[in-house]
Amino acid sequence: MKRSTLRLPLGPGKLKQYTVGPGGRFQTVSKIESRKAYAAAHVVADPLSENGAAIDWEATLRFREHLWSHGFGVAEAMDTAQRGMGLDWKSSRELIRRSAAAATAGKHAIVCGASTDQLPGKQWYRLTQITAAYQEQCDWIEECGAQIVIMASRALAASARSFDDYREVYGKVIRTARDRVLLHWLGPMFDPALSRYWGTDDLDEATENLLSLLFEFTDKIEGIKISLLDKGREIALRAKLPPGMKLFTGDDFSYPELIAGDETQFSHALLGIFDGIAPAASAALGALDRGNRHEFFEILKPTVPLAQHIFQEPTYYYKTGLIFLAYLNGLQAHFRMIGGLESARSVPHLSQLFVLADQAGLLSEPERAAERMRVFLRLAGVD
Repeated sequence: MKRSTLRLPLGPGKLKQYTVGPGGRFQTVSKIESRKAYAAAHVVADPLSENGAAIDWEATLRFREHLWSHGFGVAEAMDTAQRGMGLDWKSSRELIRRSAAAATAGKHAIVCGASTDQLPGKQWYRLTQITAAYQEQCDWIEECGAQIVIMASRALAASARSFDDYREVYGKVIRTARDRVLLHWLGPMFDPALSRYWGTDDLDEATENLLSLLFEFTDKIEGIKISLLDKGREIALRAKLPPGMKLFTGDDFSYPELIAGDETQFSHALLGIFDGIAPAASAALGALDRGNRHEFFEILKPTVPLAQHIFQEPTYYYKTGLIFLAYLNGLQAHFRMIGGLESARSVPHLSQLFVLADQAGLLSEPERAAERMRVFLRLAGVD
């Protein structure tokens, strides 16, 4: 079969010939056994709304069915869904309601992010206001039948005077939750407004502060998600957790070795990159379920350069790459984002993403992807 060849801008002012590969064939699974694995899911914008400000609900829910079909739980209304970068609480509330209903109907796993984004960021608030904002969102998530992920709060980061303020707010929120919760430590590379989280910019001290909270509420916290892109720090924290508490890796650079772990310890996963590499990740985790670590690494190894490219600095623009990949793979009809965020990555960046996705076998239908890439390049003025 003849394969498509494109001229891609893979360097400043240069076009290079590139011929797409045959595409990957992954032995995916419908259930993952050996790890808890959540894919943080993006939202599909309505391309006919002003600046893509509205959500295409049908396409958004269809994408969640895609993730569930590959054995993943869905992590809903988190930063991958442009939470804090175009998706406000009103839209998040409706997203949680619809996704949780779909999860209940299909008996799928779902967790949902609770934040304080009713409060405009970068200003001071009383701790009671922050607590009330968290509790409103937590109550809604539990009312919808989902598990809570307590996300990091911009309002708390801007208002806390010390770790005691974090302890006060988190303590009240955790105590009022009906079921066990997950916590999420999102580093400033994902959101600069979250610097000095847990009361200090010293990461060793911040880790100890977090650990004291985890030990205080061992019976109410199922696990902690770490998004610091620091493999060594994650491994060190994992070894110090209270017995039985899970660590969910959010490291989109080093996820294969962190998930695999060793004979005594490993990380579960709650990852944005799973949004883009679901077929490969499903097949790899299926191999791990069968005890085949070699196959697990062989499948995931080619996905790491793609992940590192998508999550390169500025890291918080990674959502653009994930949505472009979904567009290339026919999982949505267009490359538009809430707030026009599709412009956040350059044409050469997205061209390199196309190549890396192809080399990882993650273009499900290479000819369709190549045609969509041609359309994108033409619109960008690349002849």
